[in-house]
Amino acid sequence: MAYPNCSLKVNRDLLDPSFESYRLSLDSVPCYNVELDAVVAEVKLKDSQYTLDHMKAFGMYNYLHADPWYEDSVYFFDCKGRVLNLKVTLDTALGKPREVFQMTSDPSSFDGERLCASLNLTSATWAALSDGAGTLTLLHTSNRGESSHLKWEPMFSESLGEPFIILNSVSHIPAGVHSIELLLLRIQKDPDDAKGSGFSTTLEWVTVENSVGQEKRYEVRKRRLMKGKSVPHYAAVEPQGKGVMVASEKPFTFIQVDGVPLEDKPPENMDVGNAEPIYFWQQTEEDITVCIRLPEGTTKDDICFKLSVDSICVGVRDYRPLLQGQLFAPVDPEASVWTTEDDKSLEVNLQKRSEGPLWSELVLGDKRGQYIVDEEQAAQLHQRLAYLTAEELNANPEKDNPPCNAQELEDCDGFPDDSSTLMRFDGATLNPTHVVNLGSHQYLFTVDINPSEMPAFCLRHDVDALLWQPRPEQPDALWEHIATFNALGYVQASKRDKKFATCAPNFSYAALAECLRRVFIYRQPSAVDTVLFNRKQGRQIGQIAKQQVASLESNDPVLGFRATNERLFILTSKNMFILKVNN
Repeated sequence: MAYPNCSLKVNRDLLDPSFESYRLSLDSVPCYNVELDAVVAEVKLKDSQYTLDHMKAFGMYNYLHADPWYEDSVYFFDCKGRVLNLKVTLDTALGKPREVFQMTSDPSSFDGERLCASLNLTSATWAALSDGAGTLTLLHTSNRGESSHLKWEPMFSESLGEPFIILNSVSHIPAGVHSIELLLLRIQKDPDDAKGSGFSTTLEWVTVENSVGQEKRYEVRKRRLMKGKSVPHYAAVEPQGKGVMVASEKPFTFIQVDGVPLEDKPPENMDVGNAEPIYFWQQTEEDITVCIRLPEGTTKDDICFKLSVDSICVGVRDYRPLLQGQLFAPVDPEASVWTTEDDKSLEVNLQKRSEGPLWSELVLGDKRGQYIVDEEQAAQLHQRLAYLTAEELNANPEKDNPPCNAQELEDCDGFPDDSSTLMRFDGATLNPTHVVNLGSHQYLFTVDINPSEMPAFCLRHDVDALLWQPRPEQPDALWEHIATFNALGYVQASKRDKKFATCAPNFSYAALAECLRRVFIYRQPSAVDTVLFNRKQGRQIGQIAKQQVASLESNDPVLGFRATNERLFILTSKNMFILKVNN
């Protein structure tokens, strides 16, 4: 099935082409240490959890949970089954973490493969909790900023099957009924996957609603199950529960609704054999010619044709679009035309905006067409590419542009073999409405910028790291580029022991944490007090971007890592470290 393709549009005003490098700053970063009364409830992987997906989902889990509604407030679980909160108001007067909730069940008594307990702050007054043994609990927390002394009240608790972790949750009130939407992640054995690892990843979209007329009674209203072959980099529900967004190396699809398998029926298609191409296309250096087969009985009035600079949509009434998506390169809509031939085929002539380059495909991701190359074009292509082949390996090593040696590439220039995709699914139809091929844009991290919006995500673009904010209310511009961290994409790739990455909600800095001890802080460029000059270029430097390194006084692995505008919180099994980054 061909998905509706779209792209991420970079805001050029947020890029700095003149950025040079980070300057190592020897300024000390104030570090405060809180010793914990009980160790963190870390769950280590068992021998049966041996796949890379298990490591990504559970082995690299962030045990520290930041409260996006109340700054400098974090939560974690300890080995006694308690949910503990640490809220900082004054760095020099740090108190002990206080208990806000005690899990009644003992997850250690669970016979199966227990997972780490997970917490998601759903709203300013609600939280969702998983005990790691398959039970979901919804908690009314009151106003956490004002009622810090109150214990959380459980409003719903139910076993939902195999153990899971909570990736995301939102709270909304459609038609006066309080609803909580949750995304639950599981990695389960898959008997159908005989050639792979034997496991598959599932995302369950669960809707819990308040019963009508009963204020404190909540129950599960809907369960929708998605399946994929990789752990998602990003998964979140839209604020009003109208859709979900998933970024992953391999695509997800919905397979069940309330336990009933979805029928694998494609949309109604035209009466042509599926094995045959729907359209044929040719090209020259100036234009593209497309011939599309039409269903029998199609008239000119039945045809729907839309063409813009970078997209095309050709459809017939009562059928799904025959050709739809983003074009390989821009065209000139005013110079392009279409005609019908005996009501059996539609011929489209697209005028290229840039003459010369040949297209490798017509519509990005659409495999339903067939490209036709004439003999003259094939001969020209062979002639153009002849210089890339030779009888001898590196026959002329002394020439100006010697062949590229893959061994000369740095490790940080390598990208995964699988091409990641970012998809938006509609909550009503469960079909994808927007698909972005992330290609070589390596996924870096997820961060909450505004609690009323979906979590933002950071991708590597060339050497930089770009932060993207989902905008469900803008279907034509679904993802907005809101910030850039110069050269962070290149820098983070060189950190072989990197475990966590994040940034401040106000974009003032980004931070990386290694598995042990070291934390790296990369600040945005700021004005300098003294006059500095670049010796090579002879120009005055007005701004400098600083890099700072902090070393923790602990030999325990880093289990949690969160950033606020002023502080960095680092959790180990026995300690909580707070770095004062900004004043």
